[in-house]
This record gives sequence, structure tokens and C-alpha cells, in this order.
Amino acid sequence: MRYYLVAGEASGDLHGANLMKALKDLDQQADFRYYGGDLMQAEGGRLVKHYADMAFMGFVEVIANLRTILGNLKSCKQDILTYKPDVLILIDFPGFNLKIAEFAKQQGIKVCYYISPKVWAWNQKRVLKIKRVVDHMFCILPFEVDFYKKWDMEVDYVGNPLLDAVAAFTPDPNFVQNSLLTNKPIIALLPGSRRQEINYLLPLMVHMAKQFPGYQFVIAGAPSFNIAFYNQFFTDGTPIPVVFNNTYNLLSNAQAAIVASGTATLETALFNVPQVVVYKGNPVTIGIARALIKIGFISLVNLIMDRLVVKELIQRDYNTTDVKAELDNLLHDKAYRDTMLKNYDELDVRMGQPGASAKTAALIVKYTTKK
Repeated sequence: MRYYLVAGEASGDLHGANLMKALKDLDQQADFRYYGGDLMQAEGGRLVKHYADMAFMGFVEVIANLRTILGNLKSCKQDILTYKPDVLILIDFPGFNLKIAEFAKQQGIKVCYYISPKVWAWNQKRVLKIKRVVDHMFCILPFEVDFYKKWDMEVDYVGNPLLDAVAAFTPDPNFVQNSLLTNKPIIALLPGSRRQEINYLLPLMVHMAKQFPGYQFVIAGAPSFNIAFYNQFFTDGTPIPVVFNNTYNLLSNAQAAIVASGTATLETALFNVPQVVVYKGNPVTIGIARALIKIGFISLVNLIMDRLVVKELIQRDYNTTDVKAELDNLLHDKAYRDTMLKNYDELDVRMGQPGASAKTAALIVKYTTKK
């Protein structure tokens, strides 16, 4: 069959690649065309546009880049029409993908949505549009099934694909040596994969290195950027190591982490690394978001556990004093650290077992081929 996938972020590229791998196991004639990234490209098919040219987050940022976004939408729609896929698979990225879903539905193309938009967080009435334009929704968070039921929509819960990625990971025993790191204990810095969030978050993360001279800070570099991009943040002339395509090895060796809100918070927890979750953005964007969002937490760890497990420092709270204090707790307060790790154990139970990619692939093939 012919599969058209749209992923607009680094996490979508990861999950899209694993889904493609599972689809190939089931469909020997699988042909792929997609918006995605390097990981999806490694699975074959044709990469049409890289997510690095698509990822704009925040209300203000979207408006500022509206011409580019509209151009991407137009070219994606035209490319889908030209390719004539048997099924369109949309991966998260709702601002873009729900518009593509609506277009595809009008063209009579079957629409599968993998990783639900966070409609439970704000503007819940978007579910009405999802019911209209999406044929099959595959959810990865347990509480999403009950949420959709309230709107009289049946969805498939497939488990979380991060479990697949973590289960498939084999640690490199030579990571520290090959990355030219020292023997000091490591603090991982995960500032995100989008230019805007890195610009907001990384300067303070870099500054933290001076506050903890007994540790080495290491940045998980986003694959869509190069070392020159990160060098601009080392304003005092002391560079911090940046590792690319090695986040899981970095987490495997880390004592603690400072993590941008997003998928990485859950990955960090799955590797049992104590963390502080941070976020900062355009003040107007944050103000609008706070007025609209209906949830008490921003990190996936806290959302899944439905309680505060990892500290969240947002906007003004993301400052040198508060980050240093929390990092001190994570590194030096054994009871505090142990409590977080115990909560991670409970999180593991709630997350369930690997297999989301294979389960989703099987359902897509089933739904697409049945008459």
C-alpha cells in the first residue's frame, strides 16, 4: 500500500520511523512518502520536507511565520493529491495536521491520526472537528480514552511508543570516552528541538554549569542543528559538550537533568534520571496559553501520574535561583531524589509494556484493507 505520513517535530520523526518499520514488517509492498526527519528517512521512501522547516510553536511565533506555514500547507496538500495514498497517517502536530486531515477527508482519503492532539488541555470542542475529519484515532496516554468517550468518540489505545524506542535502545559502554567527556558526573541538558525554545531555555542551562563545578554539563543536540548553532550560547568562551543523536546514551549516564517541557520529560523519567522540567517563551504566547489551558501540569510525567512528581519551573520561575535550588535537591538530597525515583517506578507500571508501534501498524493495515 501507499502510505503518506506527516510529522512536524523531532518526537514525531522518532515515532514515525518506528511506525514505518512496523508497517514494513506487515506490508512487503509498503511505499512511503512523508514530511518528517532523518529517522524516517533512514526507513526508506521519500522525504518531501524536513520538520526543521516546519516547527513553529506559540501563538506569536505562528503569526510571525504565517506565510511559511501556509506555503507548507499548500504544498503538502498538492503533494498528497499527486501521490494518491491509500491512507494518510498524521502524527501529533495538530495545528498543521488537523488542516491536512480536513483536506484529505474532502478528497476521500482515509485519515489515521497517531498520537492524539492534546485537545484535553485546551479548546476541547476541537474534538467535534476530529470526529468529522479523522477516521481512526490512536491514543498513547491512558486517560485519553475516557476523555474521548465523554465526546462519544471511540478511539484505539495503543500504549506509548516511547516504550518501544527505549526497549530497542542498547547502551554504548564507550559513550563517555567516544564523546570526549570527562569522568565527572554528568548533568544532562535537554533544551528541546525547536529554535525558539532553545533560544529561550539554553542560556540559563549553560549558566548553571558555573554553579556546579563538580559536574560536567552535556547538551543533547537537536539533529536539525549543528555545533555552530550551539556555540553561540557559550558567551563566556567556555564551551559545553554537545552530543547529537545520542540522547538515550546521555540519559543512561546522567545523574540529573534539566529538561524542556515535552516528550523528553517522559523519556528522562523512563531512564530513571531525576529532573527539573522548565519552560519559557514569548510572554504574550504564555499569557494566552495560561488563559486557555485547562490542565494543572505541563510535563507528561505529572499529567500521567495526575500529581506533582517533577518540579515545573515556568516563565518567571525559570531563573538561576530556582533552578539551582532544585538541582541541588536532585543531586544532594537523598530523600528527595529517592521519592522521585519511587514515583518513576509507579509511572513505569502505568505506562504498560512496549508494542505501540506494532499495534498501531496492525490496526492501520486492518482498517485500510477491510472493505
